[in-house]
Amino acid sequence: MAKKLDKVDVVVVGMGWAGGIVAAEMAKAGKKTVGLEKGEHIKREDYIGVKDELRFDNQFQIMQELKKDTVTSRNELDETALPIRTRKKMQIGANLGGASVHWAGATYRYWPYEFEIRSKTIERYGEDKIPEDMNLQDWGITYEEMEPYYEKWEYTAGISGEQDPNAPKRNKPWPNPPLKESPSLKLFKDACKELGHKPFQVAAGNMSQNYENPDGEKLNACMYCSFCTRHGCDFSAKSDPLATVIPTALKHDNFELRTRANVRRVLYDKDTKKATGVLYVDENTGEEYEQPAEVVVLAAFAFTNNRLLMLSEIGEQYDPETRKGIIGRNFNGQYNNAFAGVKGFFDNKKFNLYAGAGAMGAAITDFAADNFDHTDLDFIGGGAIELRQYGFAAISSSNNIKEGTPSWGADYKKESLNYAYRALQIWYTNNTMSYWHNYTDLDPTYKDEYGDPLLRVTYKFGSGTKEIMEFGVEKCREIMEKMGADYIKEDSIPEEFDHEFSGGHYSGGVVMGDDPETSAVNNYLQMWDVDNLFVVGGSAFPQFGGHHPTPTIGALSYRASEGIEKYLKDKKQLVKAKTKTTNA
Repeated sequence: MAKKLDKVDVVVVGMGWAGGIVAAEMAKAGKKTVGLEKGEHIKREDYIGVKDELRFDNQFQIMQELKKDTVTSRNELDETALPIRTRKKMQIGANLGGASVHWAGATYRYWPYEFEIRSKTIERYGEDKIPEDMNLQDWGITYEEMEPYYEKWEYTAGISGEQDPNAPKRNKPWPNPPLKESPSLKLFKDACKELGHKPFQVAAGNMSQNYENPDGEKLNACMYCSFCTRHGCDFSAKSDPLATVIPTALKHDNFELRTRANVRRVLYDKDTKKATGVLYVDENTGEEYEQPAEVVVLAAFAFTNNRLLMLSEIGEQYDPETRKGIIGRNFNGQYNNAFAGVKGFFDNKKFNLYAGAGAMGAAITDFAADNFDHTDLDFIGGGAIELRQYGFAAISSSNNIKEGTPSWGADYKKESLNYAYRALQIWYTNNTMSYWHNYTDLDPTYKDEYGDPLLRVTYKFGSGTKEIMEFGVEKCREIMEKMGADYIKEDSIPEEFDHEFSGGHYSGGVVMGDDPETSAVNNYLQMWDVDNLFVVGGSAFPQFGGHHPTPTIGALSYRASEGIEKYLKDKKQLVKAKTKTTNA
């Protein structure tokens, strides 16, 4: 029988960016708060001197082990889903700080169009522009409402950036100047300008200089060591929760962090329609605990937020046959349907590609959102075109070979050495839409070590998926040709989702909006059905925007924190729901 603990004001499940922000804000507000993290209590010093490409870039040792806890995947409704068991096919953050510890740092705000994508698409092109299989919906919040929360997150994180010429004017400048411009980035920018585009330096969660954030946390200037993406930063030079919000929360006596705390259920009173706390297992001892709370916050990875609601029988499960229900609906993300582009090989140019940082890059947004006319295009939305200088290491640079080169032997060695310094990659970070046939539910066959069903993902390409990728590859090729590449290798466009959840960008299933018939949470990420339950993170995305998700998760987490404080004061639903009738 679970041991019942003393009640607290707020219990937060998951301690990445989302949970860390909520925990820090609640601690600063004087609320008695407990943070529950499934993984280990990792500290900055655990990453000192650990620059190992094999361990982290090839064996993904910073990611969650999938042998016991994973998801199952299928394309069609009548298929049996199979478990994803290798970390090469799916990368889920593990331990304190979550996926935010190994993120690259690329920082974009989503566009005004993307927050009101259904309304603005109909306004410009008519409702017939939206394919029948697409669940296109507004977010229930505008860019103007989001702007102060973006700004707050950017200053907490110490983002290094410069103004995107296409983006809305900022209320305040970026906290830090942009990262250095390398010769490869300059070549990209010059080519883009010749083509009439508007390039800029990618805003980065990598410090261009020493920085102290508004909470007093100090971050150091990036050393361009290249061990950034899929690595923990050993120098506190990357914007992550270990350097920012978690230390802020821990400074307060009213906050308690418990690691290796595996939350299995949200405790829910069906009579009062309130969450009363959570049930978790201390994986150090195997003991079960009940943590009562006035407010429960699910701030874990999108998969976990979905699954915990389903296991706890909270909300109506989405049914693709009837297209009714909310939980699990609009599952989306950037997998093998995004980041297609080209690789250019240069015979007479060399670049020092071994120095770099996760978000050291240049980009254009001329083909993002609705910044270009879609009248004659068979897709909706867009994305950035980027060239990044992550910094190569020995294994990754050995893949810089032309098509037709043997994968071993003397010719392979000659070609891989020749192009180690002579190959550049450009890609298109296109958005991904939600479709009626893409959703999550509990798997009827596979279970975890506690006997609970795994989460099942049903996902396949919908209208416009391949078309937007083909468009992106074409635009990337135009830029690479202008850069003067002697040989260009285009990424192939997959025929279908291949069950490789690469990239770590998973979202939806507990989506936000202004209509309870099509959304699970309001624009404070408060559940419509359970006033004291907030579900925070990428699970709230109705669609996936054409950029990396972390800044939007951070901004929404600050807004949710504001909402939690309001709820603790007023104890009521914070947003008046709209319906399809009132929207008509």
